[in-house]
Amino acid sequence: MVTTFPSSIIVRRCLHCSSRGLFHQVPTTEQVNALSKELRSRAIIPDHVYKAINALPITAHPMTQFITSVMALQVQSEFAKAYENGIHKSKYWEPTFEDSLSLIAQLPAVAAYIYRRIYKNGEVVSADDSLDYGVNFAHMLGFDSPAMQELMRLYVTIHSDHEGGNVAHIGYLVASALSDPYLSFAAALNGLAGPGHD
Repeated sequence: MVTTFPSSIIVRRCLHCSSRGLFHQVPTTEQVNALSKELRSRAIIPDHVYKAINALPITAHPMTQFITSVMALQVQSEFAKAYENGIHKSKYWEPTFEDSLSLIAQLPAVAAYIYRRIYKNGEVVSADDSLDYGVNFAHMLGFDSPAMQELMRLYVTIHSDHEGGNVAHIGYLVASALSDPYLSFAAALNGLAGPGHD
């Protein structure tokens, strides 16, 4: 768990600006800890997701495997269930928020699994709940040096505020059709997979 912001001045500025812009305050340690605990509780990957990935040739592009995993996760969409049950339009944000938190929680383990499947003979490194989000991702990839930990924190922070280009546009466009966050994110990933993405 991060007890302070990463030392990089860029990271501190990014975290400060995005927090101030969205919430008008920097989150407290208790709020960060509560969110981290919530994400850890949602990070379990159903077996069928690994089966879907493993059904693909190991030579399949990593993005193909990643998109497949997001589509396999879609069966747990709270938004899709709520919409099917007639949720009122004013409440759409609630299951959308739930799906988004689940995606944020599950994506590092899935991405690390795919990386290790392709490049490390499938040897999986389990998550370490004592680590923060970025460092845990680096750990699951197999990188535990302090420099790599700091780099992954910076990488995750910079990429968490990616509002422009084809990827964001595709995600917004697909979501505008009331597609759930899994479908929207998978569509956006297809844009990211292209060699000319933003």
